[in-house]
Formats: sequence, structure tokens, C-alpha cells
Amino acid sequence: MSNLTPLEARTSLAGTNKVEILLFTLGTETPGGRREVFGINVFKVREVMRIPEITRAPGMPRSVVGMVTLRATLMAVLDLAEYVGIAVEARPEIMLVTEYNGQTQGLLVEAVHSIHRLEWSSMKVPPDMLSKPGGSFVNAVTALPDGRLVLMLDVERVLAELAPQDDNVMFRALVPLGVPQCTVLFADDSSVARKQIAHTLDALGVRHIGTNNGLQAWEALENIATQARAAARKPSSTIHAVLTDIEMPEMDGFILAKRIKSDPRFADIPVIMHSSLSGAQNEKLGMSVGVDEYVTKFEPQRLADALSRCLAPGRGRG
Repeated sequence: MSNLTPLEARTSLAGTNKVEILLFTLGTETPGGRREVFGINVFKVREVMRIPEITRAPGMPRSVVGMVTLRATLMAVLDLAEYVGIAVEARPEIMLVTEYNGQTQGLLVEAVHSIHRLEWSSMKVPPDMLSKPGGSFVNAVTALPDGRLVLMLDVERVLAELAPQDDNVMFRALVPLGVPQCTVLFADDSSVARKQIAHTLDALGVRHIGTNNGLQAWEALENIATQARAAARKPSSTIHAVLTDIEMPEMDGFILAKRIKSDPRFADIPVIMHSSLSGAQNEKLGMSVGVDEYVTKFEPQRLADALSRCLAPGRGRG
């Protein structure tokens, strides 16, 4: 099939609170006959292609069907219908080559349909009742102009289950930063990412407040600013840094960072962008909206180093 639009052609979306999503289906459910529409951020998709020859390997999770080599890159291949627990009539025909968190993987789907440009504000957090124990594979829901609902895939959760990491190994090398009075506000729509961030901050001895998206984080900041004003203090006496993902429903990380950096109330609060969108171009986009640091998920030590710089004693605390 074909590669998608080059990254450079989509950089104009940064700071506009817009997102391009690729729509795909996994097949018709049996029984029931439903055919749900799923979505994934185009930024995460490198290529759409017919399924190549897959090398099967024993001992893999049931949803991991094997491995392929594409342009000298060896990647695992995941059957998405199997992963999300949907029994379908036909076998998948298409592979999405995706890249995030610095890793490349193939996702098998029935078909791809179109690319839509939407406002992040049109993305809504799914109701709690749709979440399964341990988190849902859907982290946002949006409606198309024709009324169809699109379920946005939580790629952080997919990657975490595709290549699980040993938490003991991941966090045991972290050393407390020695800033016990500091509090970090973080925003991420993935339950897996929020858990990883909280574990990292706990290991570093940093207090934290977690939110599910940029809008919730902004509302939390405004509440903190109101309380600080009543106490004749600066908001930076309560929140010492903000850590934000980029892709989030209702308000993305670019808009959140721009609002914080353009608001005099929060001018002395450093912002760290923490995203699965890796690469120099994405880091450049983050810096263009004024963030102080850009860290690719999920590298606890790099995040710790960025936090250490932002929480250094005497840095603009009110």
C-alpha cells in the first residue's frame, strides 16, 4: 500500500488542538454482527501495508502472532482483534506499522478507511463503566459527522502488554531527588502511563497530583491559582513542575503548555513534555510551545534527570 503523510507535513497541527486520526476496523463480531470503528493518531503510524510473511515463534502471548522484518527492522506483530477480545468472522488483511516509545510494531486489522482531522476537544474520556479491571484499551471516544462513534486505541497499554517491563528493574536504579517538599502535577490519558509516572515520582520522593488530560490539568492549575491568591502566595508555592503528555482528549499537551507559558500566574512553573512521540522533530515541536524539557516515554532515568533540573533548589519557587 503506501506510507502516510510525512511528519513534516503535519507539524502545523502543533498548538492548534487538532489531531489527525486513521480509522480502521477489526471485522464483524460473532455473534452480534457489530463492526466497531477504531482510531489511532496518524503521528504513530509509519506505514499501512498488506500483511507480509510472518515468522511464528513459540511462547508468545496469544495475541502476538509472530515477527516480521521490514527494512532491516525486526518487529513483533499483534492481532488487534485477538488483543481486544473481539471474535471476528474473517482474518485480518492489513498491517499498520506503528512507532511510539521508540519501538516499532505491526498491528493487524481488517481494513483501514480514511483519515479525519478533528479537534482534541471533540475527544471525550470514556465512561468509567467501560473500563475493565487494570484499565481499558480505549482511552478516548469521538463521534464522526455521520454519527458513528470512534474508539481511540490506548497505544501505551498495547505496548505495555506487548513488551511488558519488570517494574523492579525499571525503577530500582532511581535515587530520590532530595526535594520532599516539591509537588508535580501530571497529565496523561493512558492508565498505564499514569501508573508508570506515579511509580517514578514515588521512587524519586516527589509528591504528585495526577490528571487524565490537559483540560483536567488546566482546571487543577486554575483552582490552585485561586487558592494561592487568597493566601497571598504564588501558584508555584504549591505546584513546582507540570509533566504533560501530548495526545490527550479534550485538551492536548501543546495547548496546555502554551496556556501555562503565556499565563503570568504560572510563568515560573517549568513544564516537561513526556510523550511517546519520539524523534527530533517532535522534540522541536514541544520546544516551540515553550516547554522546558522534552522526554520520550518511557525512560525513568531520563525523566528523573529532567525533573532534577526543573526542581533544582531556588528555581523560581514562590
